[in-house]
Amino acid sequence: MTSESRHTGRVVLGTWPTPLEPMPRLGRALGLGAGDLWIKRDDLVGIGGGGNKVRKLEWTCGAALAEGATVLVTTGAPQSNHARLTAAAGARLGLEVVLVLAGTPGSSSSGNLALDGLFGATVVWAGDVDDRELSAAAKDVVARLRRQGAVPALIPFGGSSVAGARGYEECGREILAQAPDLSTVVVAVGSGGTMAGLIASLGETRVMGVHCGAVPDPGRTVAELASGLMGRDCPAESLRLRLDQVGEGYGSLTQAAHAALTVTARTEGIVLDPVYTGRALAGLIAAVEEGVVQPGQRTVFLHSGGMAGLFGHAVTVAKLEAALAPE
Repeated sequence: MTSESRHTGRVVLGTWPTPLEPMPRLGRALGLGAGDLWIKRDDLVGIGGGGNKVRKLEWTCGAALAEGATVLVTTGAPQSNHARLTAAAGARLGLEVVLVLAGTPGSSSSGNLALDGLFGATVVWAGDVDDRELSAAAKDVVARLRRQGAVPALIPFGGSSVAGARGYEECGREILAQAPDLSTVVVAVGSGGTMAGLIASLGETRVMGVHCGAVPDPGRTVAELASGLMGRDCPAESLRLRLDQVGEGYGSLTQAAHAALTVTARTEGIVLDPVYTGRALAGLIAAVEEGVVQPGQRTVFLHSGGMAGLFGHAVTVAKLEAALAPE
């Protein structure tokens, strides 16, 4: 299907299904069996450098097109994967994109920001703001665009809404078709929609989320999205949600995440990022050490993308370069 193929408010932006690949060397390094650990490659979706936001944008952009939008507006941190993929989606669909980012010019460089520019997005810097103030800044941009005669559509933070979470409800069905004996799927939790969608098709007990520090109350955020998607109550207390990998905060590089990046790269040749997938793999490592995830169980690690963000994370880049072995 092409990007112009639409059904039920969805526009197709990716190439589906994404592969499910074995990770035997990493599995053994973590203390699992050689056939226990698999990776769902949602970093390989074919647009904008890949990542989990593409599944959500298929639904949120579909709704925007249905409403006649000419401009997509969204928010994020300077190295937001969601902002980068919104810019790519806009380019694919012929829509202008305005990214309202926290921070000031020069506060971050390279990585996702470079790709934002390559895709032709416009950046509005909101300054040193909290989530509420960033949302207000985006609404101001939307109002200004309307006054100028444009038809803007405000895409939610992280692409996470009940509509956007439908993309990961579908992903859960993909995983079940590829691994019907699934025990646990491990996923990074940012704005919550990825975990919520997986819960809708896999249930609470098979989805383990690892909080990355993007929202103040991840349990409530995921539970509300999952409840809205499923049409039944999904209490926060029912979630398998790890809160132990945030460290000093969202943008920090934790020792556990650095170790996770390193072991994954050196056993499987797969690159994780320091904020999301690195923390998620660190959470899986801790779960194996605690006996929560055990050998003999089919465990799937969802790779939600984010490689571009690694190159915009100066501390991580410096640490990785320092590890280069001299001749």
